[in-house]
Amino acid sequence: MYDLIILGGGPAGISACIYSARKKLKTAIITNDFLGQSYVSEIIYNWPGTPEISGYELSQNFKKHVFYYKGQDLDIFENEKIIEIDKNEKEIIIKTEKGNIYKTLSLLIATGSSRKKLEVLNSDKYEHKGITYCATCDGPMFTDMDVLVIGGGNAGFESASQLLAYCKSVTLIHRNNEFKADKITTEKLIQNPKFKTITNAEIIRVDGDNLVKSLTYKDKINGEEKTIETNGIFVEIGQIPNTDFAKKIVSIDNFGKIIINPINQRTEIDGIWAAGDCSNGKYHQNIIAAGDAVKAIEDIYLWIQQKK
Repeated sequence: MYDLIILGGGPAGISACIYSARKKLKTAIITNDFLGQSYVSEIIYNWPGTPEISGYELSQNFKKHVFYYKGQDLDIFENEKIIEIDKNEKEIIIKTEKGNIYKTLSLLIATGSSRKKLEVLNSDKYEHKGITYCATCDGPMFTDMDVLVIGGGNAGFESASQLLAYCKSVTLIHRNNEFKADKITTEKLIQNPKFKTITNAEIIRVDGDNLVKSLTYKDKINGEEKTIETNGIFVEIGQIPNTDFAKKIVSIDNFGKIIINPINQRTEIDGIWAAGDCSNGKYHQNIIAAGDAVKAIEDIYLWIQQKK
Protein backbone atom coordinates (compact mmCIF):
# COMPACT_ATOMS: atom_id res chain seq x y z
CA MET A 1 0.00 0.00 0.00
CA TYR A 2 1.58 3.25 -1.14
CA ASP A 3 0.99 6.82 -0.03
CA LEU A 4 1.20 7.85 -3.69
CA ILE A 5 1.46 6.22 -7.08
CA ILE A 6 2.56 8.30 -10.07
CA LEU A 7 1.63 7.15 -13.55
CA GLY A 8 3.90 8.31 -16.36
CA GLY A 9 7.61 8.79 -16.99
CA GLY A 10 7.68 12.11 -18.85
CA PRO A 11 8.61 15.51 -17.35
CA ALA A 12 5.43 15.64 -15.24
CA GLY A 13 5.85 12.17 -13.77
CA ILE A 14 9.58 12.67 -13.19
CA SER A 15 9.16 16.02 -11.43
CA ALA A 16 6.40 14.62 -9.25
CA CYS A 17 8.54 11.63 -8.37
CA ILE A 18 11.50 13.77 -7.31
CA TYR A 19 9.40 15.99 -5.06
CA SER A 20 7.51 13.07 -3.58
CA ALA A 21 10.72 11.21 -2.77
CA ARG A 22 12.19 14.26 -1.08
CA LYS A 23 9.06 14.56 1.04
CA LYS A 24 9.55 10.92 2.14
CA LEU A 25 6.17 9.78 0.89
CA LYS A 26 6.02 6.05 0.22
CA THR A 27 5.84 6.34 -3.56
CA ALA A 28 5.80 4.20 -6.69
CA ILE A 29 6.17 5.40 -10.24
CA ILE A 30 4.67 3.18 -12.93
CA THR A 31 5.48 3.85 -16.58
CA ASN A 32 5.92 2.18 -19.92
CA ASP A 33 9.14 4.15 -20.45
CA PHE A 34 11.02 7.29 -19.40
CA LEU A 35 10.96 9.10 -22.72
CA GLY A 36 8.15 11.64 -23.07
CA GLN A 37 7.23 13.37 -26.32
CA SER A 38 10.39 15.44 -26.67
CA TYR A 39 12.89 12.58 -26.67
CA VAL A 40 12.90 12.59 -30.49
CA SER A 41 13.77 16.30 -30.75
CA GLU A 42 17.29 16.81 -32.07
CA ILE A 43 17.90 19.88 -29.94
CA ILE A 44 15.85 21.47 -27.14
CA TYR A 45 16.67 25.11 -26.42
CA ASN A 46 14.19 26.00 -23.70
CA TRP A 47 14.96 23.73 -20.75
CA PRO A 48 16.13 26.15 -18.00
CA GLY A 49 19.80 25.98 -17.14
CA THR A 50 20.66 24.07 -20.32
CA PRO A 51 21.01 26.23 -23.45
CA GLU A 52 21.09 23.20 -25.75
CA ILE A 53 20.31 19.53 -25.13
CA SER A 54 18.95 16.72 -27.27
CA GLY A 55 15.52 15.39 -26.41
CA TYR A 56 16.98 11.93 -25.89
CA GLU A 57 19.69 13.21 -23.52
CA LEU A 58 17.12 15.20 -21.55
CA SER A 59 14.93 12.11 -21.15
CA GLN A 60 17.94 10.12 -19.94
CA ASN A 61 18.75 12.85 -17.41
CA PHE A 62 15.17 12.62 -16.17
CA LYS A 63 15.49 8.87 -15.75
CA LYS A 64 18.83 9.14 -13.89
CA HIS A 65 17.34 11.67 -11.52
CA VAL A 66 14.46 9.36 -10.65
CA PHE A 67 16.71 6.34 -10.12
CA TYR A 68 18.87 8.45 -7.79
CA TYR A 69 15.97 8.31 -5.31
CA LYS A 70 15.14 4.63 -5.77
CA GLY A 71 15.15 2.90 -2.42
CA GLN A 72 13.24 2.89 0.83
CA ASP A 73 10.70 5.55 -0.17
CA LEU A 74 10.51 4.99 -3.93
CA ASP A 75 9.74 1.94 -6.06
CA ILE A 76 10.12 2.10 -9.84
CA PHE A 77 8.09 -0.10 -12.17
CA GLU A 78 9.13 0.24 -15.80
CA ASN A 79 7.72 -1.40 -18.95
CA GLU A 80 4.23 -1.41 -17.45
CA LYS A 81 1.13 -0.35 -19.38
CA ILE A 82 -1.85 0.76 -17.30
CA ILE A 83 -5.16 -0.77 -18.35
CA GLU A 84 -7.54 0.12 -15.53
CA ILE A 85 -8.04 2.21 -12.40
CA ASP A 86 -10.53 1.34 -9.68
CA LYS A 87 -11.33 2.96 -6.34
CA ASN A 88 -13.08 2.06 -3.12
CA GLU A 89 -13.43 3.87 0.19
CA LYS A 90 -9.96 2.83 1.38
CA GLU A 91 -7.71 2.71 -1.65
CA ILE A 92 -7.10 3.25 -5.35
CA ILE A 93 -6.25 0.15 -7.36
CA ILE A 94 -4.13 0.21 -10.53
CA LYS A 95 -4.09 -2.79 -12.88
CA THR A 96 -1.48 -3.28 -15.60
CA GLU A 97 -1.35 -5.20 -18.83
CA LYS A 98 1.03 -7.72 -17.23
CA GLY A 99 -1.61 -8.56 -14.63
CA ASN A 100 0.09 -6.70 -11.79
CA ILE A 101 -2.02 -4.86 -9.21
CA TYR A 102 -0.83 -1.85 -7.21
CA LYS A 103 -2.67 -0.13 -4.36
CA THR A 104 -2.33 3.43 -3.13
CA LEU A 105 -3.89 6.10 -0.97
CA SER A 106 -3.47 8.80 -3.64
CA LEU A 107 -2.82 8.88 -7.37
CA LEU A 108 -1.23 11.33 -9.80
CA ILE A 109 -1.94 10.66 -13.47
CA ALA A 110 0.84 12.09 -15.64
CA THR A 111 0.68 9.84 -18.69
CA GLY A 112 0.98 12.61 -21.26
CA SER A 113 -0.31 12.41 -24.80
CA SER A 114 0.74 11.30 -28.26
CA ARG A 115 0.69 13.63 -31.23
CA LYS A 116 -1.46 12.71 -34.20
CA LYS A 117 0.93 11.81 -36.97
CA LEU A 118 0.93 13.00 -40.55
CA GLU A 119 0.02 9.83 -42.42
CA VAL A 120 0.62 10.35 -46.13
CA LEU A 121 2.96 8.78 -48.68
CA ASN A 122 6.62 8.95 -47.51
CA SER A 123 5.78 10.76 -44.25
CA ASP A 124 7.26 7.94 -42.18
CA LYS A 125 10.58 8.27 -44.05
CA TYR A 126 10.97 11.94 -43.13
CA GLU A 127 9.77 11.97 -39.54
CA HIS A 128 12.45 13.97 -37.66
CA LYS A 129 14.18 14.51 -41.01
CA GLY A 130 12.20 17.63 -41.79
CA ILE A 131 8.83 16.55 -40.41
CA THR A 132 8.57 17.63 -36.80
CA TYR A 133 5.90 18.05 -34.15
CA CYS A 134 7.24 20.83 -31.94
CA ALA A 135 7.84 24.38 -33.16
CA THR A 136 9.07 25.44 -29.73
CA CYS A 137 11.66 22.67 -29.62
CA ASP A 138 12.80 22.58 -33.23
CA GLY A 139 11.96 26.00 -34.67
CA PRO A 140 15.45 27.54 -34.26
CA MET A 141 16.94 24.78 -36.43
CA PHE A 142 14.99 26.21 -39.39
CA THR A 143 16.27 29.77 -39.13
CA ASP A 144 16.08 31.62 -42.48
CA MET A 145 14.34 28.66 -44.13
CA ASP A 146 10.95 28.21 -45.80
CA VAL A 147 8.67 25.97 -43.72
CA LEU A 148 5.11 24.65 -43.70
CA VAL A 149 2.69 24.22 -40.83
CA ILE A 150 -0.06 21.61 -41.14
CA GLY A 151 -3.23 22.41 -39.18
CA GLY A 152 -5.86 25.11 -38.90
CA GLY A 153 -6.49 25.26 -35.17
CA ASN A 154 -4.98 27.44 -32.45
CA ALA A 155 -1.98 25.11 -32.13
CA GLY A 156 -1.19 25.49 -35.82
CA PHE A 157 -1.36 29.27 -35.71
CA GLU A 158 0.59 29.43 -32.45
CA SER A 159 3.32 27.31 -34.03
CA ALA A 160 3.33 29.55 -37.10
CA SER A 161 3.65 32.60 -34.87
CA GLN A 162 6.69 31.13 -33.15
CA LEU A 163 8.28 30.09 -36.43
CA LEU A 164 7.93 33.56 -37.93
CA ALA A 165 10.58 34.70 -35.44
CA TYR A 166 13.14 32.40 -37.11
CA CYS A 167 12.02 31.39 -40.57
CA LYS A 168 12.24 33.09 -43.93
CA SER A 169 8.60 32.22 -44.63
CA VAL A 170 5.81 30.20 -43.04
CA THR A 171 2.93 28.72 -45.01
CA LEU A 172 0.05 27.18 -43.11
CA ILE A 173 -1.91 24.42 -44.86
CA HIS A 174 -5.43 23.54 -43.78
CA ARG A 175 -7.70 20.83 -45.15
CA ASN A 176 -10.91 22.85 -44.73
CA ASN A 177 -12.11 26.23 -45.92
CA GLU A 178 -12.43 27.84 -42.49
CA PHE A 179 -9.87 27.84 -39.71
CA LYS A 180 -10.66 26.48 -36.24
CA ALA A 181 -8.33 28.98 -34.58
CA ASP A 182 -9.61 32.07 -32.79
CA LYS A 183 -10.34 34.92 -35.18
CA ILE A 184 -8.10 37.37 -33.36
CA THR A 185 -5.20 34.92 -33.72
CA THR A 186 -5.69 34.34 -37.44
CA GLU A 187 -6.17 38.00 -38.30
CA LYS A 188 -2.96 39.05 -36.59
CA LEU A 189 -0.83 36.46 -38.40
CA ILE A 190 -2.38 37.00 -41.81
CA GLN A 191 -1.09 40.58 -41.71
CA ASN A 192 2.51 39.32 -41.50
CA PRO A 193 4.14 39.51 -44.98
CA LYS A 194 6.19 36.36 -44.29
CA PHE A 195 3.03 34.32 -43.62
CA LYS A 196 0.47 32.87 -46.00
CA THR A 197 -2.24 30.21 -45.87
CA ILE A 198 -3.51 27.48 -48.16
CA THR A 199 -6.99 26.11 -47.53
CA ASN A 200 -9.03 23.20 -48.91
CA ALA A 201 -5.82 21.23 -49.27
CA GLU A 202 -5.61 17.45 -49.09
CA ILE A 203 -1.99 16.46 -48.51
CA ILE A 204 -0.90 13.62 -50.77
CA ARG A 205 2.79 13.01 -50.19
CA VAL A 206 6.14 14.27 -48.94
CA ASP A 207 9.33 14.02 -51.02
CA GLY A 208 13.05 14.63 -50.54
CA ASP A 209 16.45 12.97 -50.34
CA ASN A 210 18.02 12.64 -46.90
CA LEU A 211 15.77 15.46 -45.72
CA VAL A 212 12.37 16.82 -46.69
CA LYS A 213 12.41 18.87 -49.90
CA SER A 214 8.75 19.23 -50.88
CA LEU A 215 5.11 18.55 -50.09
CA THR A 216 2.38 17.77 -52.64
CA TYR A 217 -1.30 18.46 -52.02
CA LYS A 218 -4.54 18.32 -54.00
CA ASP A 219 -6.81 21.35 -54.19
CA LYS A 220 -10.15 19.99 -52.96
CA ILE A 221 -12.06 22.58 -55.02
CA ASN A 222 -10.63 21.97 -58.50
CA GLY A 223 -8.76 18.69 -57.99
CA GLU A 224 -5.44 20.14 -59.15
CA GLU A 225 -2.24 18.77 -57.60
CA LYS A 226 0.38 21.27 -56.48
CA THR A 227 3.88 20.84 -55.07
CA ILE A 228 5.55 23.23 -52.61
CA GLU A 229 9.28 23.24 -51.95
CA THR A 230 10.06 23.38 -48.25
CA ASN A 231 12.83 22.80 -45.71
CA GLY A 232 10.55 21.72 -42.89
CA ILE A 233 7.03 20.58 -42.09
CA PHE A 234 5.56 21.28 -38.65
CA VAL A 235 2.54 19.10 -37.92
CA GLU A 236 -0.17 20.44 -35.60
CA ILE A 237 -3.21 18.27 -36.27
CA GLY A 238 -4.03 17.46 -32.68
CA GLN A 239 -3.01 15.21 -29.82
CA ILE A 240 -4.32 11.97 -28.39
CA PRO A 241 -4.17 12.06 -24.56
CA ASN A 242 -3.11 8.77 -22.98
CA THR A 243 -6.19 8.53 -20.78
CA ASP A 244 -8.23 5.55 -22.01
CA PHE A 245 -7.55 3.63 -18.79
CA ALA A 246 -8.98 6.49 -16.68
CA LYS A 247 -12.22 7.25 -18.50
CA LYS A 248 -14.37 5.16 -16.19
CA ILE A 249 -13.23 6.90 -13.02
CA VAL A 250 -12.49 10.58 -13.77
CA SER A 251 -14.19 13.18 -15.95
CA ILE A 252 -12.77 13.57 -19.45
CA ASP A 253 -13.39 16.52 -21.78
CA ASN A 254 -14.30 16.32 -25.48
CA PHE A 255 -10.60 16.08 -26.38
CA GLY A 256 -9.96 13.11 -24.10
CA LYS A 257 -8.15 15.15 -21.44
CA ILE A 258 -8.69 14.75 -17.71
CA ILE A 259 -10.56 17.68 -16.23
CA ILE A 260 -8.68 19.23 -13.31
CA ASN A 261 -8.83 22.24 -11.02
CA PRO A 262 -5.89 24.36 -12.28
CA ILE A 263 -5.27 25.72 -8.78
CA ASN A 264 -4.14 22.37 -7.39
CA GLN A 265 -4.44 19.84 -10.26
CA ARG A 266 -7.18 17.88 -8.47
CA THR A 267 -9.78 15.91 -10.37
CA GLU A 268 -13.33 15.76 -9.02
CA ILE A 269 -12.49 12.35 -7.48
CA ASP A 270 -11.01 12.65 -4.01
CA GLY A 271 -7.49 11.28 -3.99
CA ILE A 272 -6.78 11.59 -7.72
CA TRP A 273 -4.78 14.36 -9.40
CA ALA A 274 -3.58 14.84 -12.99
CA ALA A 275 -0.80 16.93 -14.56
CA GLY A 276 0.85 17.50 -17.90
CA ASP A 277 -0.50 16.80 -21.37
CA CYS A 278 -3.08 14.26 -20.18
CA SER A 279 -4.87 17.03 -18.28
CA ASN A 280 -6.96 19.88 -19.69
CA GLY A 281 -4.56 22.69 -18.80
CA LYS A 282 -4.43 25.31 -21.54
CA TYR A 283 -0.74 25.10 -22.46
CA HIS A 284 1.53 22.09 -22.88
CA GLN A 285 5.32 22.21 -22.68
CA ASN A 286 7.92 20.22 -20.73
CA ILE A 287 8.38 22.95 -18.18
CA ILE A 288 4.65 23.51 -17.74
CA ALA A 289 4.07 19.80 -17.22
CA ALA A 290 6.85 19.72 -14.64
CA GLY A 291 5.48 22.76 -12.79
CA ASP A 292 1.93 21.43 -12.75
CA ALA A 293 3.17 18.12 -11.34
CA VAL A 294 5.09 19.84 -8.54
CA LYS A 295 1.97 21.86 -7.75
CA ALA A 296 0.04 18.60 -7.50
CA ILE A 297 2.63 17.04 -5.17
CA GLU A 298 2.47 19.98 -2.80
CA ASP A 299 -1.30 19.53 -2.61
CA ILE A 300 -1.07 15.73 -2.35
CA TYR A 301 1.38 15.98 0.54
CA LEU A 302 -0.99 18.15 2.56
CA TRP A 303 -3.92 15.87 1.66
CA ILE A 304 -2.04 12.79 2.86
CA GLN A 305 -1.06 14.42 6.15
CA GLN A 306 -4.73 15.11 6.82
CA LYS A 307 -5.64 11.49 6.07
CA LYS A 308 -3.07 9.95 8.43
